[in-house]
Amino acid sequence: MGIVENADPALDEKAVVEAAEAALKDIAAVRREIGSVIFGQHNVVEQTILAVLSGGHALLVGVPGLAKTKLVATLGTVLGLSDNRIQFTPDLMPSDILGSEVMDQDGDGKRSFRFVPGPIFTQLLMADEINRASPRTQSALLQAMQEYHVTVAGSRHDMPEPFHVLATQNPLEQEGTYPLPEAQLDRFLMQVDVPYPELEAERQVLLETTGVDEKRAAAVLTASRLQEIQALVRRMPVSEKVIDTILELVRAARPGNGNEETDRHVAWGPGPRAGQAMMLCVRARALYDGRLAPSVDDVLALAEPVLQHRMALTFAARAEGMHVRDVIAALVKKVGGD
Repeated sequence: MGIVENADPALDEKAVVEAAEAALKDIAAVRREIGSVIFGQHNVVEQTILAVLSGGHALLVGVPGLAKTKLVATLGTVLGLSDNRIQFTPDLMPSDILGSEVMDQDGDGKRSFRFVPGPIFTQLLMADEINRASPRTQSALLQAMQEYHVTVAGSRHDMPEPFHVLATQNPLEQEGTYPLPEAQLDRFLMQVDVPYPELEAERQVLLETTGVDEKRAAAVLTASRLQEIQALVRRMPVSEKVIDTILELVRAARPGNGNEETDRHVAWGPGPRAGQAMMLCVRARALYDGRLAPSVDDVLALAEPVLQHRMALTFAARAEGMHVRDVIAALVKKVGGD
């Protein structure tokens, strides 16, 4: 993720407003189409779309059977992106993800190597149960997620544009899993927690998905149009008050900055990449809600998905039964009350 710059002051304001209005219509169409297939889970859908509109990756955490896979597949269809799914297992090798070089021999007996790309070469990659793969295989994604290219046998291979990783993780079953290292967690723009559906949404799931015909999503955007909206998100202005709130929140989540609660409960906190992620996500949320500039409320609403995977509790806090979400909720209350 590169450093987020402020909006270009020379950019024509009228053109930005017109582009934003067109983007609002497209985003509304995306929301409607996804809502016709994914019932309920409004926060999950919103945060996942925000991650993509911001040009980043998302980690979806929830127990099996909550339509995480279906959401990712639907998102790829609606946004007009090519998509692949990789089921991560302990015996998966890096070459199974990245691809490998094979030897070809022509009719004259001349031999040469040819790169056969793996499933990572797609615009929307679903990494299913990413914590089931070994650290060696997990690390194969790091370069692609951060630098948008991979190196195989000394040669660079660029990822298609746009490129997004939506990974899933089961928070309950830990046997035979390899927790993602902090460096890789930090590559995810947001961690999206997927809860059980509400009663009416679950009723609709039962009615709509057990009949003869099942609703399928249709394409609403193209990859090039999505990239235009992503570029627009980066051009949206951010007020000094919103920037100050982001800095206050992120810095308050780090031990050693004078916050007694944080010093007592947090072992390590978010780095500057968290602030970068927040700057992008609050802009995307404003556009998602039909606004041309983010507010402090956007910062507070996105604190949990942006920060929770970038923090760790002390042993004493874990022994007290605390969760990172509890610490973030207290910080949000404090910052929001200022």
